[in-house]
Amino acid sequence: MKTSTYHVYVAHQNDIHLTLSGTEEHSISYHSTTATQFLNIAVSSINPNSRPFVIRLNSLEYGELREKLQAPVRNARNIVVRQSLSDQFFHAFQEQVQQNQVFRPPPNMELESCIGCMQKESDVKLQKLCAAQEEGSCVQCFCRPMWCLECMSKWFASRQDQHQTETWMGSQAPCPTCRAKFCLLDVCMIVK
Repeated sequence: MKTSTYHVYVAHQNDIHLTLSGTEEHSISYHSTTATQFLNIAVSSINPNSRPFVIRLNSLEYGELREKLQAPVRNARNIVVRQSLSDQFFHAFQEQVQQNQVFRPPPNMELESCIGCMQKESDVKLQKLCAAQEEGSCVQCFCRPMWCLECMSKWFASRQDQHQTETWMGSQAPCPTCRAKFCLLDVCMIVK
């Protein structure tokens, strides 16, 4: 549903096609002092009684919209949607962890649900791999795997200086359970 000064546009979600038709870039926003991207999403309905209309949406809210939709938003023009800082960090965190050494659990170890989201199976383990055991300020974590990659990245980001985002990748955080210090190089994907 979209309301304007003189019209109210309504379309049923099962009857519509959504297409990312364009973007608007603004160097400053009334929400923050950073650059902002607004997306124009064309809504067309197969119902002849519904007129097509365009929704204007902040790109930071695009992920939320997609979660609520039953059909995908077509992006035929390959428009790059700028993500939130946490989404960007999660992708960088995930890429680095994919390059790290993997952890192979012993055959008798059962993996449980992530205690952060309770939605996914635990898929990361903290192991000191960044330097020799005696070197550096990272400490060996002896906790069993209890976290998924996404929750671990959120935990890591929440423990960083929010005003110096450029230092996050090289920083440390305490284990969410035992508080042993770890860095990004110590996060291992679990391979069964």
